Amino acid sequence: MTLRFDVVDVFADRPFAGNPLAVVHGADALDTDRLQAIAREFNLSETVFPLPPTVEGASYRARIFTPAEELPFAGHPSVGVAWVLARDGVIPAGDAVQECGAGLLPVRVDAAGARIGGGPASVGPVLEAGGLARAVGLRDEDVDPVAEAGVAGAGLEFVFLLVRDEAVARAVVPEVGALRAATGGRGLVAVVSLDLGEGRVHARVFGPGSGVPEDPATGSAAVALAVFLVDRGLLPVDGESAFTVYQGAEMHRPSRLEVEVRAEGGTAVSTSVGGRVVAVSSGQIAVPPAG
Repeated sequence: MTLRFDVVDVFADRPFAGNPLAVVHGADALDTDRLQAIAREFNLSETVFPLPPTVEGASYRARIFTPAEELPFAGHPSVGVAWVLARDGVIPAGDAVQECGAGLLPVRVDAAGARIGGGPASVGPVLEAGGLARAVGLRDEDVDPVAEAGVAGAGLEFVFLLVRDEAVARAVVPEVGALRAATGGRGLVAVVSLDLGEGRVHARVFGPGSGVPEDPATGSAAVALAVFLVDRGLLPVDGESAFTVYQGAEMHRPSRLEVEVRAEGGTAVSTSVGGRVVAVSSGQIAVPPAG
């Protein structure tokens, strides 16, 4: 038995940029272990399996896997799978609803790409920036003091460390134990520099414990960053704002993520991230044996 797959590059305007994604079709009958085996075989930052919805109002269901684990939500698989399904006529272009571990999320698809709404916003503890900087190979003086380091999420939680722009490129993939020690046991960290006057963010995202040492484009981190910036008062505490995340250049996978956020009373109440998608390849993959 085989399953059909597509590989697309997400948050990119040309092939071999952005974040590659495997979209594997027709896996309805496979259990979690076999889905995980397929994700390990592709060995991309994520593989997504579009499935029939199980909740009224959903257009489709998405199960998302890194090579090491299943995720409740991730941005580039959500954007990529929506674009592929619309291209293939499984869902119409325009508005749709994705069912995933983070709930029912709004999607808008067009011929160039897609935009996905983030999951519920959350803000976690403040973290000590110096220890976090050292975990990613930086110094205390590299830290941008404009806001305290800490945790935020919009469907998936990340640790955020703000640094001076020239320091972003010098960050290194952290050792798993050092990262968990610096983050209170968390395994996903975004090293970020801000130029919000120009609406620009330079980011790198590391997840060595999840099988993704560094990710070239991370939509779930982008919407989580919007939550973080509103909480820290660096974006308007009421109303709508937007910014662009540039990521992946250090990996020779330049990516562009367009983020929007709406805030009320200093809290992010809705987020979304969008970008372009380009097809790269398609084919058939064998179904792993059961057990």
